[in-house]
Amino acid sequence: MKIREIEPIVLTSKEKGSATWASTMIIVRIITENGAVGYGEAVPTLRVISVYNAIKQVAKGYIGKEVEEVEKNYHEWYKQDFYLARSFESTTAVSAIDIASWDIIGKELGAPIYKLLGGKVRNRVPVYANGWYQDSVTPEDFAEKAKEIVKTGYKALKFDPFGPYYDWIDERGLREAEERVRAVREAVGDNVDILIEHHGRFNANSAIMIAKRLEKYNPGFMEEPVHHEDIIGLRKYRANTHLRIALGERLLSEKEAAFYVEEGLVNILQPDLANIGGVTVGKSVIKIAEANDVEVAFHNAFGSIQNAVEIQLSAVTQNLYLLENFYDWFPQWKRDLVYNETPVEGGHVKVPDKPGIGVSINEKIIEQLRAEPIPLDVIEEPVWVVKGTWKNYGV
Repeated sequence: MKIREIEPIVLTSKEKGSATWASTMIIVRIITENGAVGYGEAVPTLRVISVYNAIKQVAKGYIGKEVEEVEKNYHEWYKQDFYLARSFESTTAVSAIDIASWDIIGKELGAPIYKLLGGKVRNRVPVYANGWYQDSVTPEDFAEKAKEIVKTGYKALKFDPFGPYYDWIDERGLREAEERVRAVREAVGDNVDILIEHHGRFNANSAIMIAKRLEKYNPGFMEEPVHHEDIIGLRKYRANTHLRIALGERLLSEKEAAFYVEEGLVNILQPDLANIGGVTVGKSVIKIAEANDVEVAFHNAFGSIQNAVEIQLSAVTQNLYLLENFYDWFPQWKRDLVYNETPVEGGHVKVPDKPGIGVSINEKIIEQLRAEPIPLDVIEEPVWVVKGTWKNYGV
């Protein structure tokens, strides 16, 4: 089936969810010459306009191509776009188109994606909670919300305890972070994993001080402890702590993922199917990790289409650690977009069996919430922060 049309669509609503980045979705709709329809999702962040336009440009390389030839189509664009490995906009556009292509292939064959990739190794995908700690500042804030999350069945939760600290952290910041982490550990007990999010914002010396301060609370992993591009700092961190390192949401290619894995710089790889190359590249990255005894925990923070396809890939990933989950903290319209077909129950998501990405798409929601791409406001609390957590504590 030849691709006839590729349409980027921006969705937004007054209901924003627990994070600024959750206020917008960029989806891609592919229509083939015989009328088959598939959906993918791209990453918005602060680049809604540029990603929207990138999808239009990348679409020029896919229109008229056979939708089933995902490997050929990806490499044809790799050849055409000289800067693909360095362009977030291009890679997320390709990823969204690739996901939509797999959605169509699955519908054509009457099978969910997991069946096209060798079959599932689990019927339910274990997830960890993220986005749960909106407006948490004091240790009591974090502890109270953590208790409520665990009551719903989650066995792991991730959070950023560092407030507004950036690049460096002083003794006060270390003390405040430790108080928050200790409060959560005491609230949830020793049988729940706590995962520490750094958001890739510290220099190596500060990250190492953080690790030594928090290691007594037995974190499951330390996510992006240093700036993403700071390879020297990451090596220094690796040499000075035994804690497990998680990273990968900013990786843009199979080769980039392979570098971190083969250099021994990561224990938990977190590829994002919405920017690493979709299902086509994602399935290769899983195998690179598996061959090197590295576990996988897909980065999964944007929308319900991304969530659906990452459930499909998690189902076939033998070396899965956990899948990130914002679903319970999405604005309601994102759940409505997929008819709430991927609910979390007891800390797990049942793997959907519908063809393609496993869920149906509510076209009425698309038409109701369709919007023009506009720039997001830039405020003191960055777009990537769970809302209300950069307020000063202990002032």
